[in-house]
Amino acid sequence: MTRIAAIIVAGGQGNRAGTDTPKQWQPLLGRRVIDWSIDVFSAHAAVSDIAVVAAADLGAPRPGQRFVRAEPGATRTQSVLSGLAALNLSDDSLVLIHDAARPGIDAGLISALIEALSTADAAAPALPVSDALKAQRAGTLSTVDRAGLYRVQTPQAFRFGQIRRALISAGADLVDDLAAIEAGGARVALIPGSARLTKITYPEDFDMLARLLAPSGMPRIGKGFDVHEFEPGDHVTLCGVPIPHSARLKGHSDADAGWHALTDAILGAVALGDIGDHFPPSDPRWKNADSALFLKHAQTLAEAKGYRIDSCDITVICEAPKVKPHREAMRARTADLLGLPLDAVSVKATTTEGLGFTGRREGIAAEAIAVLAPLR
Repeated sequence: MTRIAAIIVAGGQGNRAGTDTPKQWQPLLGRRVIDWSIDVFSAHAAVSDIAVVAAADLGAPRPGQRFVRAEPGATRTQSVLSGLAALNLSDDSLVLIHDAARPGIDAGLISALIEALSTADAAAPALPVSDALKAQRAGTLSTVDRAGLYRVQTPQAFRFGQIRRALISAGADLVDDLAAIEAGGARVALIPGSARLTKITYPEDFDMLARLLAPSGMPRIGKGFDVHEFEPGDHVTLCGVPIPHSARLKGHSDADAGWHALTDAILGAVALGDIGDHFPPSDPRWKNADSALFLKHAQTLAEAKGYRIDSCDITVICEAPKVKPHREAMRARTADLLGLPLDAVSVKATTTEGLGFTGRREGIAAEAIAVLAPLR
């Protein structure tokens, strides 16, 4: 069976985008720009290998992602060759080369490019030029015939051996990878492109792509509640953060009331029951388990139903310990685990002013709300 690989080129600085850090690391609708492409390639059943050409601050693959990292070169062509070298593939394998600054890729486009290679040497998405074109030379303006002109996008698809040899022979940096094989008479298939594949180049492009990629379906909201009583101990764990205290929370797992409430909120938003349905306390496998396992499982189930976590709000209810000094660490831990920007995670604390079981310092309660948006 022919292996199919993807290379995501993310080594550029993107100076025209007006950001302090390269555009591929900027957030877009709750994910880094680069993660949109990594996620789609990772989820496509036909894609067996993925190389991301990026600096070391790319980080390890996030949940659901799979890739190897390749070191960027001094030019884009050198970066693509670095990505090809990172893939142990035969010459007849197929490879899709994509710019990380084009986050609007989807599974249908990948499949169409693969199909196009059955009758062509290379394939790429393209849009006919629809605007009037003018050339200005020496102060004189003239009209350019736009018939047969296209805006070519990525991914661009090739046979592995052919594009590798062509790029090595090309030497100088190229405007795109198709340029390496065009002069040799290669059969290039152009398939319909999309405005969603617009490349982020200027500051205003972030807002345009956000509008194009925003899910069209209605969001879902879930609410969760959890409570645990105290027992002898020296700390409590809330939102993954150990907090020194004169007691600990009693439970089958680590009794993290904050994350248990958030897990139930996520499951509730997609109507998948509650934490006890998936991790019953009678099951010895979950004895002293880290609640991060429960929370990530709920996120995975939600994504399988077509929803991603957009934001969440957790309220811890107790007289002691004091939560405020640890609140930012709790937000950061939750955001990191779920792959959310920090400003999408809220953690608050309140008391019941001495009333009820929390007021009597018998335990801790937590409430959470999760907002989920459609993946597409």
